[in-house]
Amino acid sequence: MEITLKNLTKIFPSRNKKSPDDVVAVNDFDFTIPDGKLIGLLGPSGCGKSTMLYMISGLQKPTSGQIFFGSDDVTQLSPENRGVGLVFQNYALYPHMTVLQNILFPLQNLKGEDKLTKDQMLDKAKDAARLVQIDELLDRKPSELSGGQQQRVAIARALVKMPRVLLLDEPLSNLDARLRLQTREEISRIQKETKITTVFVTHDQEEAMSISDMIVVMKQGVVQQTGKPQDVYDNPTNLFVAKFLGTPPINVFRGHVAGSMLYIGSSAVMACPGVKDCEVYVGIRPEGFILDPAGPFENSLRSVEVMGRDVSVVFTSPDSMNPTARAIITSESVIDEKSPTVRFSIKPRKLFLFDFASEKRIRFEVK
Repeated sequence: MEITLKNLTKIFPSRNKKSPDDVVAVNDFDFTIPDGKLIGLLGPSGCGKSTMLYMISGLQKPTSGQIFFGSDDVTQLSPENRGVGLVFQNYALYPHMTVLQNILFPLQNLKGEDKLTKDQMLDKAKDAARLVQIDELLDRKPSELSGGQQQRVAIARALVKMPRVLLLDEPLSNLDARLRLQTREEISRIQKETKITTVFVTHDQEEAMSISDMIVVMKQGVVQQTGKPQDVYDNPTNLFVAKFLGTPPINVFRGHVAGSMLYIGSSAVMACPGVKDCEVYVGIRPEGFILDPAGPFENSLRSVEVMGRDVSVVFTSPDSMNPTARAIITSESVIDEKSPTVRFSIKPRKLFLFDFASEKRIRFEVK
């Protein structure tokens, strides 16, 4: 099911007497979610991603704009008539019901021509449980399950009606690291098997990038960038997107361009053909550094952390926007840990320039 969001805006009235301005949670959101794809809505807390999800589900009405499922305008349609399955962050299971009863519950509320027989409901519930691999837990109560198992029950309950759209509101945030990895792999598998259009809300960029077909990066209710996860990572449109995506995060330095040459401090780091003389922010991905004794970018060495396959070099620079910066180099690289300084060359495609005032990307030809 293709979902089209046209100029969607949600404004909440202010409840703060000291600050009477209304709160714009989502501002003129315009996007089409392709049929059968998994889309990650990504951004920091308070950016409007959950509000967007609730407008798609019908739990909240937009202040303005339209929502289409296929060619159907569902903007004013009630949640139960939209054909959506919604999975909440806190699972929202009924504690007095067994796993089977929790999964059956949405089917038992069907009416009219959609109403099913008991056998039909049981078959559908068992199919949903089998899909999320909890078919051996049907007689248990939620309190007898692990967090990951409870989340699977919540997903099965959302899927049992085979909704047109599956909506996931930070479904992994209550799980430990290992369960999060396992459950996100399961979500990806289930989505590919069912081919249900899925919207996945998270503030964890690693989650979004690992399982999404496309991501939408939001900030303060405004879409910053959309695209395939790797494309957005490789070509951020502004400094916010560059800083939000990536683990470890991108290193940001103050710099300037003079005579088509980029300088960080007094170091002439790289040629930037076509860029006018200006002050800039310089973003360099951790994997964008090459250990080079004759490299143009000299810094103070802080520490070296061996991480098996890779080595993390922590260094400081008076032009860094953070107290320390970090470079990821291969374990084959030989570094003198007793040296007070470390020098790097920079991979051109891992360096980005941003306007000092607007923080928008300044593009230049990379040879």
